[in-house]
Amino acid sequence: MNLPNKLTMFRIIMVPVFIVFLLCPIPYGRYAALAVFILASATDFLDGYIARKYNLITDFGKFMDPLADKLLCSSAMIALINAPGSVISLPAVVVIIITAREFIITGFRTLAVEKGIVIAASPWGKAKTVFQMIMIILLLLNTEALKIPTICAVGAATVLTIVSAVDYIMKNKSVLKG
Repeated sequence: MNLPNKLTMFRIIMVPVFIVFLLCPIPYGRYAALAVFILASATDFLDGYIARKYNLITDFGKFMDPLADKLLCSSAMIALINAPGSVISLPAVVVIIITAREFIITGFRTLAVEKGIVIAASPWGKAKTVFQMIMIILLLLNTEALKIPTICAVGAATVLTIVSAVDYIMKNKSVLKG
C-alpha cells in the first residue's frame, strides 16, 4: 500500500476518533475533535498531491479517497445537527441536501464506471469539499464571534453542493442514455 492510500486509510480511522471526541462528555472534547478533523482534512489534500506528483494513483485510491471524504464530512455534519452547547446549529435540511448529493453522484459515477466512463472530480466538486470542511471547522470552533462567517460558509457549502451536482450531471448526461 503506497503512502497516499495509507493517508486515505488514516483519514477513515480518524472518523470514529473524531466522533468520540465530539459527542462524548470529555473535557475539551470539541477542541480535540476540531484538531482531529483538521488533521484528517489535511490528509485529503496531502494524499492527492502526493499521488499526482509521484504518479501513485491507484484504483484503490480512486475509490477510497472520495469515500473517506464522504465518511469524514457526513459524520461530522450529522453529529453537528444538534450538537450540545452549539452557538450555531447545523440545519438538518443542509445535511440532507449534502448527503443526498453524495448518494446521487456516487450512484451516477457507479453507472458511468459500468459504461466504461471515468468521471474525474470537477473544480465545483473540489470547491464543495473545501467549503464543507471550512463550514465544519467553523461550526466546531463554536464561537459567537464567527457566527456570520459560519452562516456564510453553511450557505456557500450548500450552494456549491447543488451546483456541483448539476455540473456533474449536465457534463456527463450521456451516462444516463440507454
